Amino acid sequence: MKKENTREQIILGIDPGTNIMGYGLIVVRGNAYELLQYGVIHLKKYGSHELKLKKIFERITGLITEFLPDHVALEAPFFGENVQSMLKLGRAQGVAMAAALARDIPISEYSPKKVKMSVTGNGNASKEQVAALVRMLLHITEEKGLLDATDALAVAICHHFHSGRLQTRGTASGWKSFLESNPSRLAQPTRPKKEPE
Repeated sequence: MKKENTREQIILGIDPGTNIMGYGLIVVRGNAYELLQYGVIHLKKYGSHELKLKKIFERITGLITEFLPDHVALEAPFFGENVQSMLKLGRAQGVAMAAALARDIPISEYSPKKVKMSVTGNGNASKEQVAALVRMLLHITEEKGLLDATDALAVAICHHFHSGRLQTRGTASGWKSFLESNPSRLAQPTRPKKEPE
């Protein structure tokens, strides 16, 4: 894939997982950005954890070769109580990072809360809420139900917002910037009806 000009930036967002890993690519031109590709890597079918890691490395390397991203953004693992799950998730993230680093692509990590806050304005938003906003921001009409993929796109968008490329007014970015740029999307408050006396 040939880039049109030097101002174009491609961001690969990754939502690490050991059973399903989401990925999403956006292309940024100036203040505009659009969807390139998104999907999931199904890993549950592979018997061993080592084979899953190999498949993650191969698939991320393939995406890098095909789309030539300028930056890779990953969602940092959520710290839960299950140590074994956390260890496996950390390894999956590490392998995805290694695939990017092997091609000298810079990487960034964002906490799940920061990603949600950047895209929806709510750090405790559900996966469904994130998906709905991502579909709106990227004009995705089809409903694939790939929540891990829309999470990955949210990571890419979050990186774009925090890299300073989408600042349209002052230092505003993220959801606030989107609303400032699209005032018609903001619902207008309705006046309460007067009760009859």
